[in-house]
Order: sequence, then structure tokens, then C-alpha cells
Amino acid sequence: MKKKNNIILVTGGTGRFAKCLKKITSRYKFIYPSKNIFDITNTKKMEKYLTKIKPRSLLHLAGLSRPMYIHNKEINKSINLNIIGTANIVKICSELSIKLIYFSTSYVYPGTIGNYKETDPLLPFNSYAWSKLGGESSVQMYKNSLILRVCMTEKPFVHKKAFADVKSNFIFHDDLAKILIKILEKKGVINIGGPSKTIYNFAKKYNSKVKKIFLKKQTKIVLGKNSSMNLSKLKKII
Repeated sequence: MKKKNNIILVTGGTGRFAKCLKKITSRYKFIYPSKNIFDITNTKKMEKYLTKIKPRSLLHLAGLSRPMYIHNKEINKSINLNIIGTANIVKICSELSIKLIYFSTSYVYPGTIGNYKETDPLLPFNSYAWSKLGGESSVQMYKNSLILRVCMTEKPFVHKKAFADVKSNFIFHDDLAKILIKILEKKGVINIGGPSKTIYNFAKKYNSKVKKIFLKKQTKIVLGKNSSMNLSKLKKII
């Protein structure tokens, strides 16, 4: 299938990150079809649309994310969107020779010691992370792909409380969008995030009124205490 070199189709075009991506100027032409036009659970409809558009790449952002308890409460929806939906996209991209860029999560790592490299073993600690790893597993089978394990959040930090005993690599959506443009031609797996620090220290920099909470005192929240990633690979690229 002959592709128009600068077109990148984006799923999840109404999501928080996509809204930031739309503000970025680049040599690529991003298109954002609606769910009605491009339904990741409908393979025939997707294939027909991709054959018509002939994109260079597909950036897969669509899926079920938060609140995280929804992945325990509505397991069928989580599986259909994050695992089966992603696998559908992989199959079609493979058939049509379209580059696939997939947003995974830092939560696929065990979340115990931190500083995880792309080659380290994976062991999700909650259902959301398992659903993302399920999708990532199918992408791993397709060599014309780029898997980005990200740790991102919207700006300003929306929560009134933040964990003082949980480390991560949070980066704001708009900052991540700027980095994404620079690595779209890469393949393989790349960790993306900001400097490693507690969520509280990250949030406090932008909201002095944010209050401390502690994961060890929570009984219903399942998070890793240290999901921070090693960003050496990313730094070498950009």
C-alpha cells in the first residue's frame, strides 16, 4: 500500500494528550478520526479507513485509563479496549505495512526498586497495567513499531493530594508532545518521562497547596512504590 509520507493517524483524538499534540507544529500531518469513523473494536471498518487514508504511521492513544478501579469493575471493557482493541490495530497495521506507535505505561514495571531500563523484566502491579501490557504484547510481535512506556499527567496537576512515598517520572502532556515529535521515526521500546522524584515533590513545584498522603496508609489503592524509569536511552536520542 502506497503511503502519503507525512500522514499520521491518531486514535483517541479527543483525549488529554491528543489535545496537547494538536498544538504542536511539525512536518507531520496528524489526523484525528472520531470513534464513529475509526472504531478500534471494528476491524473491517478500520481496515477500510486506513486503506483510503494511506497513513505513514498510526499513533495509538485510544483506550481505557482512569479511574484505575474501572479496570477491576469493568474487566470486559478493559480487555476489549486495551488488549483486544490494540491487537486489532496491530493486525491491520501489519497487513497494510503501517508503522505503529503505541503508548504503554511505566506501570508495566514491577514498581519496587525503580530506575527500570527498557530491557528489564516486566511485572504489572494493578489491572490497568496488565491491560496495557496485554496490548503491548501484541505490539511487540510487530517489528515495524515503537513502544513508548510513558509516565504523564495534565498541567496543572489536578489533584489536591499527592503521594510522598511513591516515586515516578511524571512529565506534563505538553512537554511529552514536544519530545514525541523527535522520536516518531524510531523503533523498539523507549522510556519517556521527567526526572525521578516523589509524586508529592513533582506536584508541589507547581502547586504549593498540594497536601501529602502516603501509599502505605491506603488500603484500596494499588500502586508500585517506585516505578521510576531509567531515561538514558531517551537522552541519547534527543
